[in-house]
Amino acid sequence: MGRHQPSNVLMVVLDTVRKDRLTPYGYDRPTTPELNALAEEAVVFESAVAPAPWTLPVHASMFTGLYPSQHGADQESPYLEDAPTLASVLSAAGYDTACYSSNAWITPYTELTRGFDEQDSFFEVLPQDLLSGPLARAWRLVNDNDRLNEIATRLVRLGAQAHAKLASGEGADSKTPAVIDRTRSFIEGSESEEGWFAFVNLMDAHLPYYPPEEYREEFAPGVDPSAVCQNSKEYNSGARDIDAEEWEAIRGLYDAEIAHMDAELGRLFRWLHETCRWEDTTVIVCADHGELHGEHDLYGHEFALYDELINVPLLVKHPEIEPGRNEDLVELLDLYHTTLDSLSVEAEAVPGAVGFDPTRSLVSGEYRAFDRATDPDVGQRAVLGGEGDDEDYAFVEYAQPVIELHHLEEKASEAGITLPEDHRAYARMRAARSEDAKYVRADRIPDEGYRLDDDPEEDSTLGPEEDERVAAAERALTRFEGEVGGAWTTPAEAGASDVLDEADAETKDRLRELGYLE
Repeated sequence: MGRHQPSNVLMVVLDTVRKDRLTPYGYDRPTTPELNALAEEAVVFESAVAPAPWTLPVHASMFTGLYPSQHGADQESPYLEDAPTLASVLSAAGYDTACYSSNAWITPYTELTRGFDEQDSFFEVLPQDLLSGPLARAWRLVNDNDRLNEIATRLVRLGAQAHAKLASGEGADSKTPAVIDRTRSFIEGSESEEGWFAFVNLMDAHLPYYPPEEYREEFAPGVDPSAVCQNSKEYNSGARDIDAEEWEAIRGLYDAEIAHMDAELGRLFRWLHETCRWEDTTVIVCADHGELHGEHDLYGHEFALYDELINVPLLVKHPEIEPGRNEDLVELLDLYHTTLDSLSVEAEAVPGAVGFDPTRSLVSGEYRAFDRATDPDVGQRAVLGGEGDDEDYAFVEYAQPVIELHHLEEKASEAGITLPEDHRAYARMRAARSEDAKYVRADRIPDEGYRLDDDPEEDSTLGPEEDERVAAAERALTRFEGEVGGAWTTPAEAGASDVLDEADAETKDRLRELGYLE
């Protein structure tokens, strides 16, 4: 680990923010002057890859150092059940830890906040016990049983309605300032002799877009947020079309939301400077995934592994990293080890936690030198196993999106549309991505291969037989699949067992009280 250790880490996730809409990445609109200033003293990574295209598995990977299929937190089982978290490790080492977010997936319900001394999700949608204890076990069973599926449907609908209500109108802009204020209060009140770890997730750039008026007038003048399509499932199902003018309006609102987050983040950065904490703080800013605005005929961040979704922004300020641009491949799950390294913390004190690995720390001189890893993980073994191929690879996993699929089917049904069985919404996908190539394997749609250096927009898919770099990526993906239990090559089938009787009396009574069971 490094010699000059900051005593604090601030990790900020700009939820659903695509790289090409940020000023440090060359965007021609001034969406992020504060991040641009940070870029002057940080490393700006060009090839940071998220392990999934949506919030829950990505955060679980950043908090555990594990790939999604290892930690298991996904829509079919939306819990981080067993793996010790980064916060648990840091708390055991004496650091004060806090998590502030307005994302419904980063809550005690999903156990992502486990280990944090303080947490506030700013998103209290469901009763506190709904996704814990016996009800959590019931949720894990519902997706395998038709009789319980209606329970899941109602929960999904309730959560979606609550999210739409909380993220619209005046309420849309109230949470980010509160998140920043709570973060400042936590830092100011920290009394640990070791230091603190503050994790922040800012949700403004997630649909629907209702930016504050001052930013809307700058980036989307004259646009009424309620007059444009704010439901990605309507477009993806084919129930609604969006023309070029409306896409421009949507992108303007998105830019305005990003500008609002940037301003609030700048307020926190200035306070850290003013209170003489800046120099002693490692600052990590990234997105968990991006967003599609019509590219590949998709809206939102579901049903695909295109680079607009998984090649995310990442900026890291640390005294031992020279500021500048970095083109090398980076994986977001490496932030687990990077944080441990920044604070000079080993993970051995917490049983079951992933041990610190310098070859996965961005602040280590051994970063990505996987042949030096003492106990290679599944991704490292997949990279090392390529005979004669010295290319580095990042790996991405996308299990069946239960909730998004429900909403898509609902919008299609309302419009009298029947989705075909080979619709990409039903597909599970995995990808291997190098700096210049990508291969995506799916179970219901054709595989996709791309030469990212020649075709960065991923317009023309290539087969392994057509390009050696694509073939090498396919081989790397095969090795990774072998490490995590085999390829997803046949469509997933829902279980047919009747599990309602497995739910205990307490669970059934509570479900009846909540109206989810008759």
